[in-house]
Amino acid sequence: MTPHNFLADQFQEHRPHLKAVAYRMLGSLNEAEDAVQEAWLRLARSGSGDIANLGGWLTTVVGRVCLDMLRARKSRREESLEDRLPDPVVSRADAADPEQEVLLADAVGLALLVVLESLTPAERLAFVLHDMFGLPFEQIAPIVDRTPATAKKLASRARLRVRGAAPNPGPDPADQRRVVDAFLAAARGGDFTALVSILDPDVVLRADGGVLTGGMKVLRGVAAVAGQLATFQRMATSATTHPALVNGLAGLVNTIDDRPISVMSFTIADGTISTIEILSDPDRLARLDLTRLEP
Repeated sequence: MTPHNFLADQFQEHRPHLKAVAYRMLGSLNEAEDAVQEAWLRLARSGSGDIANLGGWLTTVVGRVCLDMLRARKSRREESLEDRLPDPVVSRADAADPEQEVLLADAVGLALLVVLESLTPAERLAFVLHDMFGLPFEQIAPIVDRTPATAKKLASRARLRVRGAAPNPGPDPADQRRVVDAFLAAARGGDFTALVSILDPDVVLRADGGVLTGGMKVLRGVAAVAGQLATFQRMATSATTHPALVNGLAGLVNTIDDRPISVMSFTIADGTISTIEILSDPDRLARLDLTRLEP
């Protein structure tokens, strides 16, 4: 085996972890792939002879690449993920996918990714690398060009914002699916009372239909969300609904003539729906890999 092939094999062992880091940092599957590929190019140029901890080195490199991408996104005033939903990761409700299990090891729902997008790039990096992947602040500090104490403060600020804005999903998949099934039954039957009974009083609905519909629309509170019952009913009765896992949580994929028209993600907490995310942007739906839904 040539040194290059040996290095490539070593890199492939770390790729799922690196993509998981990049996805949490960027909220975009395509950009996450780009960040991981850039890490490989830097590794290939540097060689691995002087790298004692390859996994730590690669995680640091991906962190730096993602930080640069986030800063460039903001400096160019590009549309942020506060104005559109992050990319969902979709799989069958009854089948585990090893690659996706690594990507979503801690059920990073779309609601959490939306909150992460509201952080500064440095806050997001400190929170993701420390709170989600356990990197010490001594390793994070050089990436953000701060002291370890300042990096710790960045993560602390981020943690407070996440705790206040991102609901914690219930741990029982069967309970999640039961509530989603109840939502679907209420939608199909046009049952307003049943719908209200499974919505948290402070439920948040985010619907992203793409640029042609003006981007993401946000509704807050049970009255506003339950007021969309007629829309839910049209969806439930005109489309074929497929149970799915969306970012590790119970969700739905709706299709017409085998063409996806929307992906719905639900955060279930204490037996009620805390958030609903609906991606119906046809351009982004067309880029999703939905082959994992096939039996």
